[in-house]
Amino acid sequence: MGSRISGHRAPVIWLLLPWIAGLSLGKGATFPIPLVAFFSAAAIAAGISVLGARFASLWLGGVVASGVLGGAAWYEAVRARLPEWDSLPAREARLWVCVDRVFSPSADARKVSGLGRVSSAEGHLRGLVGQSLYFSGRLVRSQARPIRSAKLELVGQLQVLAKSPPADTFEGYLAGTGVNFILARARVVTERTPPHAYWRWCESTRAAMSDALGFGLAAHPELVGVLRAMMLGQQYELSEEQGDWFTQSGTMHLFSISGLHIGVISLALMGLLAILRMPPAGRFLALVVLLWLYVDITGRVPSAVRAFLMIAVLKAGSVLRAPSNPVSALVVSAMLVLVVDPMQLFGASFQMSYGIVAALLVLGLPLAEAWERRWPLYADLPPALWQWNHRAVAWAWRATLGTVAVGLATTPVSVISGVLYFGLVTPGALVANLATIPAASLALLGGFASLVATLLGEPAVSLLFNHAAALVLLAIDRGTEAFVTLPGVYLTAHFSSAWIGFVALAGLLALLLFGYHFGWSRRVGGFWPPFAFTALTMIFLVTFG
Repeated sequence: MGSRISGHRAPVIWLLLPWIAGLSLGKGATFPIPLVAFFSAAAIAAGISVLGARFASLWLGGVVASGVLGGAAWYEAVRARLPEWDSLPAREARLWVCVDRVFSPSADARKVSGLGRVSSAEGHLRGLVGQSLYFSGRLVRSQARPIRSAKLELVGQLQVLAKSPPADTFEGYLAGTGVNFILARARVVTERTPPHAYWRWCESTRAAMSDALGFGLAAHPELVGVLRAMMLGQQYELSEEQGDWFTQSGTMHLFSISGLHIGVISLALMGLLAILRMPPAGRFLALVVLLWLYVDITGRVPSAVRAFLMIAVLKAGSVLRAPSNPVSALVVSAMLVLVVDPMQLFGASFQMSYGIVAALLVLGLPLAEAWERRWPLYADLPPALWQWNHRAVAWAWRATLGTVAVGLATTPVSVISGVLYFGLVTPGALVANLATIPAASLALLGGFASLVATLLGEPAVSLLFNHAAALVLLAIDRGTEAFVTLPGVYLTAHFSSAWIGFVALAGLLALLLFGYHFGWSRRVGGFWPPFAFTALTMIFLVTFG
């Protein structure tokens, strides 16, 4: 069997890393970047890289320079922020906003908040047209909650958002999405234009799916909430206590539509499509369409879109009969995301999801492979002579080694990003995830089967799978509740300054790429440098309590 280390090359990374550096430069700049000059310099650098293709140093310098300069200019173009806005006082404003995303409802059904883009404004505020905006306010009694693509007339207090607020605050999250303005204490005057028919269909389908997942479980609303949160990303269905348990155990990611969810749903869909005996190209197209519908129905959250892109790029390679290369698929999907929506780079979701998947691929798989070579089963018995029991035990052994290796490999990224964004260190997260991720995958498959049965008009089958998923989730819920009461499962912690956390995270990712490049050879420290770096970061740069 070929090594999982060899063959995984990702040349697009020479574009991705300079692009990320340029976006970071654009965000961190304390002065306005002249777009014409930067775009011109980037074009000149790109020309140098083309003309100097025969000279490696000249080519590499041109590629890096064009990526950095182009990334910085693209950040400025997308953020579209004018420096004179910083001196504007808060004022009452009437704006017409096209809704891009509606946040989860609160206990007060009349409150509404979300992200949108200004489509029209009063005369003195016409410069805001096209700007991304966060709004929060109240609906009148007769109004329904807005749906994506609806155009609302809002009246509220307009405030300018700081360019770079602290990353661990809600304002930092908004700035990371490209928001420049906040419309607070707003009143929804009217829905000027109704949402598109497609988004109305997505919303009604989501409601129908939510009802289907609750079928037969009315006596257990707490389990219905967990199932809906896991399948549809409706985290508001979790109780406050459940939210605390999953956060403190490091398993809250189970309730954000991301790689785990898209991966499990894609496997289930591929199984169904294989039963239908569709040709590979048709199977790929059907998979992409159905997965994208799931992404849209669950709200088109950025983490789901990123996971969709990863899987789509990987499956496209298999359809084109290209060698399987998950590392390249990861890099290409990240590049696509950061070209289309560069502001995602500065969000916790992007950094954690790509960082964790990168650690899984470049450290977890090689570590599992090294362990399999070091501790093989039945080393003195040729595989041709193995019986079914030998194969079953060997499969279980490899699966155990792989699961533990992946869990260990992703821990450094989780630890540093957890301190940076959540103020928590969760030493128990490795154990918790080793137990909950396989169980959550079963619950997702049960929920998927329930939805398919409902679609086919088989309520009895839907009831069966709902109860099966609920039993698994009951074990997760009760187990997590008991687990977080153990001493040392989680600790409060923080960096003295957010930039220290970002530098630590960047340093960790650099070590992962460095070790992967050299095949985790002993001459560069083997597999130890990322873990040692994380331990030193926790000892010297993190304050506990």
